[in-house]
Amino acid sequence: MQDSLRFGSLGDEAAHLCIDMQRLFAAGSAWEIPWIEKIRPMVADLVARRPRRAVFTRFIPPPDMQAAGGAWARYYAQWPQMLRERLDPAWLELLPELARHVPPAHVFDKPVYSPWHDGRLHRFLRGAGIDTLVITGGETDVCVLATVMGAVDLGYRVVLVSDAVCSSADPGHDAAMTLFRSRLSQQIETAPLALILDSWSR
Repeated sequence: MQDSLRFGSLGDEAAHLCIDMQRLFAAGSAWEIPWIEKIRPMVADLVARRPRRAVFTRFIPPPDMQAAGGAWARYYAQWPQMLRERLDPAWLELLPELARHVPPAHVFDKPVYSPWHDGRLHRFLRGAGIDTLVITGGETDVCVLATVMGAVDLGYRVVLVSDAVCSSADPGHDAAMTLFRSRLSQQIETAPLALILDSWSR
């Protein structure tokens, strides 16, 4: 299916939800996503054009193993250096070209893949009159996937910027994009940044 805004242009009811574009996933990190460098300019462009409509999420690991419950304990057993007791807090920060827009852009921290787990983000967006989410960031097949599926369940119009999402695993990215474009085509639109910018009227 061709990428397009099948359900019309974007306006005041839309916000840009940027997922986990942090130093934690950039060059030099144990969790580095090499592809993040490719999408950084597109994400930064969209944020710079509409900073008051930008909402960032940040993935924040637990402070220590005692705070890593359930299956997360197994996960952090493999990545103990990413626990906050060992991690320089600077790694948690947004990429600098994005952080400079806060404020007016907003930031929501989360300890898990989904940003919807505690209801704060949903309440904020609904309170601001937002019913459409333009989504960028990473990873396509992990945190972006969790964000998109939660947004669909909550009834948002979801627009994924197809050239401004990334993953450390190309097969996972490709599979997720196929899922979004085919099985979920009535609930998720995918469109390139150029089309988003042309179609976002206000």
